[in-house]
Amino acid sequence: MRKTNKVFHLAIPCKELNETVEFYEKLGCKLARRYDDRVTFDFFGDQVVCHLSPNNIDTKPKMYPRHYGITFLEKEEYDSALEFAIQEQLPFFKDPMVRFEGKQEEHMTFFLIDPANNLLEFKYYHDSSMAY
Repeated sequence: MRKTNKVFHLAIPCKELNETVEFYEKLGCKLARRYDDRVTFDFFGDQVVCHLSPNNIDTKPKMYPRHYGITFLEKEEYDSALEFAIQEQLPFFKDPMVRFEGKQEEHMTFFLIDPANNLLEFKYYHDSSMAY
């Protein structure tokens, strides 16, 4: 299990810094650092670095295999995140859905898409043992 003294780090491409900052701040992420070629965010307690790389943007993103996000352990937090995304009119890649219905790994999920076509998944498992 993860100790609280560790932070997961993810680096992704972005096509333009200002729109990237606007999206992630609107999502509720705190801008930690900004340089001429990248921005770093506190992404729900972990670190996401968006590197300016306009020639490396996925023009036809697909949910699988490349996405990242948050798995909520409390349904209320998932519900709040979904309501927030709707209220803030964040761009959905896939509307909320239930995956693996009726199975132990059943979960609720929705996907957002950032300005560089990076896909973000937010999900909640009814059986918390399936979170890993």
